[in-house]
Amino acid sequence: MTLNTNTADRPLVLIVDDDEEIRSALRELLLSVGIDACCFGSTQELLRADLPERPGCLILDVRMPGASGLDLQQRLALNGNTRPIIFLTGHGDIAMTVQAMKAGAVDFLTKPVRDQTLLDAVAAAIEKDVSQRAAARRITQHAARFATLTPREREVLGEVARGRLNKQIAFDLGISEITVKLHRGNATRKLQATSVGDLIRIWEALPAELRGR
Repeated sequence: MTLNTNTADRPLVLIVDDDEEIRSALRELLLSVGIDACCFGSTQELLRADLPERPGCLILDVRMPGASGLDLQQRLALNGNTRPIIFLTGHGDIAMTVQAMKAGAVDFLTKPVRDQTLLDAVAAAIEKDVSQRAAARRITQHAARFATLTPREREVLGEVARGRLNKQIAFDLGISEITVKLHRGNATRKLQATSVGDLIRIWEALPAELRGR
């Protein structure tokens, strides 16, 4: 199954449930409030689908033929897929709830569920995904700009992020304080930072492997 869309910023909710009536009811509910939805009868069907990169969330049943919703949650996490998950099941228990929530689920709801309760959970999940995607884009931008820094500029930036003064950095690196200021200024300009605090936030947002270089 391939989904083609030109509305890359419109949220898309993926519904995975082996009960066709429930899938259809959930889809109609979401469409009634202007949220696009796509249905799958099993986790395998979802994994085979060619899905667009749109913000949104998953609504998963727990017990289904083949891999369960909890199995899918674990698999997605291992693959680095952070799309928020809402569990909706008629067979939930405390152990399942704890497992799902510890693994990052937004909510664990039991059938039948009030429409507004589900819609509130979906809204929270979509908001979380939008925030996660925005943060990921910022990190990608920071990493690309960081790549333009010279080795010395990166070194100075790391020391600034540690709270070291220019004269301390100069002494440690065996260079003049004026040279430190020059490297610091270049790093600030290349990273498009607006203040020392901004510079430190950018540094801390970088992946650890970049900061360790």
